Amino acid sequence: AVSVDQAAKREIPDATVARLPGYLRALGQLTAQDVQSVSSEELAHSAGVSSAKLRKDLSALGSYGVRGVGYDIVTLADHVAGALGLEREWSVAIVGMGNLGRALATYGGIGVKGFDIKWLIDDDPRVVGTDVGGRVIVPFEALRPEPGEGVIGIIATPATAAQQVADRLVVAGVRSILNFAPTVLTVPADVQVRGVDMAGELQILAFREQHSRLARSRTTKELLA
Repeated sequence: AVSVDQAAKREIPDATVARLPGYLRALGQLTAQDVQSVSSEELAHSAGVSSAKLRKDLSALGSYGVRGVGYDIVTLADHVAGALGLEREWSVAIVGMGNLGRALATYGGIGVKGFDIKWLIDDDPRVVGTDVGGRVIVPFEALRPEPGEGVIGIIATPATAAQQVADRLVVAGVRSILNFAPTVLTVPADVQVRGVDMAGELQILAFREQHSRLARSRTTKELLA
């Protein structure tokens, strides 16, 4: 597999990194079907991108297909997983056991290879000690990563509590945060934060649908003119 250091040396573009999970997901589906090799066209179709873009992305990892054969699925999956840092196990801490937190805790997509939901955290004494999907909810003080343990924190609290949760995650040694709260977090420079803005995505879809309708309306008027 491509190591994290090797991937960093290749200076993989952010846009390519954003597409790698889609490639890994498609490769996993092919593996489940006992497929051993795949062409760039087939893999691109499965991942929802153009074959030219896929070949460019994979060449950035140092992965090249064989003419007439394509890509070996196991080898390519190892390369992609290595570039994403999945050659190691990542522990996940979900903070906030409301409806969203509980849904995330039982969502099978998080428990893919490389990730282990280790902590479900909430400070409400009414829910601490209760069970969600076979895991017991613990107070924040229970978040004590082992030395060198890679931890990703997921914030699933209301916006009003998100900054305080982020501060506590940083103090606990967490350097990677996925934020579902609709607010911008202030964190130290060495902490990575990605926000999941569901409202923003809905607004973008509404914008595109509105413009699509206007375009269809103009086309209809031109045809009737």
